[in-house]
Amino acid sequence: MSSGWTLADPLWLLLLLALPLIAWLRARRGRTVLVIPFVSRWSGQDAVPRSRLAEVLVSCGIVLLALAMARPQRIDEKRQIRQNGYDIVLAIDLSGSMLAEDYERGGDRVNRLQAIKPIVDAFIARRPSDRIGIVTFGGRAYTLAPLTSDHDWLHRQVQRLKVGLIEDGTAIGDGLGLAVARLGQTDRIENGQRLGGFVILLTDGANNAGSVDPVQAASLARAKGIPVYTIAAGQDGVVPMPVFDEHGRKLGYRDMVSDVDEATLQSIADATHGRYFRAMDSGTVDAAFAAIDRERKIEFDAKSNLNVEEFYAWAAWPGLALLLAGFFLARRSRAVECGASAPLWGGKGTGSNPIPNPPQSGGKPPHSILEVPA
Repeated sequence: MSSGWTLADPLWLLLLLALPLIAWLRARRGRTVLVIPFVSRWSGQDAVPRSRLAEVLVSCGIVLLALAMARPQRIDEKRQIRQNGYDIVLAIDLSGSMLAEDYERGGDRVNRLQAIKPIVDAFIARRPSDRIGIVTFGGRAYTLAPLTSDHDWLHRQVQRLKVGLIEDGTAIGDGLGLAVARLGQTDRIENGQRLGGFVILLTDGANNAGSVDPVQAASLARAKGIPVYTIAAGQDGVVPMPVFDEHGRKLGYRDMVSDVDEATLQSIADATHGRYFRAMDSGTVDAAFAAIDRERKIEFDAKSNLNVEEFYAWAAWPGLALLLAGFFLARRSRAVECGASAPLWGGKGTGSNPIPNPPQSGGKPPHSILEVPA
């Protein structure tokens, strides 16, 4: 992502070149003066040079209006990048049997879901160029996250995974079928085959719910050219299953016979040209990644967006205000200079103060210069 400032129509700034030219011509223009004796005594004060405030205001107004016409803009650009990666859907089992504590971590027992979560997090963290989605299944299958490249958000969704989030059961066929459907983008299909799409099926193994048979779901994936990598969690034989009270407090353990259906998971992987793994240790993750890395990559567009914010109004309104204020002051100054003339001797002028009589003769009178506008 990049951002910066620019001018949409910078040629309007050429108007600023006229300002020094106007100032130079104005300085060269002659002004008529009239030498009149005793003018300072008539007015009651010394002559004061005319203020240049009006010229300053008009000049600043022109500068700001020229800047506004040039249209300053701030651009925030998210560049469109072509990159290689995979489209992968993780189908994760949340059935009650995933609570069986037949794993250990740091000397403590952990259940199967707790063992799988680090595998999922490692999978997401090590695949920065992939778009990944998550499907969960128990008695039914649900989409937890569609395909996305926002891996930070995916990590947060993984932390939400827990047994009991959906109804109990193990609908492997429903979960696999929904995962295949999540990869159904038509623009990724060539000759009826889904390019760069994979499913990772994480389960403890025996299908006992749902409306789709796992073999039928595997046939659908094979027809679409989608490999399925199956990972079985849990160990064979009798495993400890925790017992909880109505408040969710662990009371103890009971023995449960593990029903990991390795044969079905193996057949799904073989039918779809995937691989079958057992989630026994961290080496399982490396083996799964090595297999996926040998598959075909696809090219897709990363996010691209362009936000343009206009700032011409910030210069236009102050510029217009300064220009009008300068014209007002200049007009008022001209009106004062060109106002009605007062009688030279005696009587009253047009102002509120009478003009005094000229001094009597005698002595050398002072002279003042009265500037008359050209």
